[in-house]
Amino acid sequence: QVQLVEAGGGLVQAGGSLRLSCAASGNSGGIGVMGWYRQAPGKQRELVATISRGGVTNYADSVKGRFTISRDNPKNTVYLQMNSLKPEDTAVYYCNTRRLWEPNTDYWGQGTQVTVSS
Repeated sequence: QVQLVEAGGGLVQAGGSLRLSCAASGNSGGIGVMGWYRQAPGKQRELVATISRGGVTNYADSVKGRFTISRDNPKNTVYLQMNSLKPEDTAVYYCNTRRLWEPNTDYWGQGTQVTVSS
């Protein structure tokens, strides 16, 4: 199995920044796309950003221009740099990945809380 360990969540004031990281371990060979999703209380889990192994990125409209996703392939690690944070960004952020030879199986981290105060 693949284990995803997230770090970097916390409390920040509106307009501030946070940097999340997620490292894949265990049977982590052949990691393909990696991404971040978030879920606020009472809302559905939504896509934040994804990045392919080749570096092609995709962002939700709500975070374009503010968030940047990146990855370090040798370390099987994905990052999310979050700038100009807004209270509506408050959510539990989840790391997600798929393996190249297992393209229909999703792996998820435990989630990390991001809270943005007004």
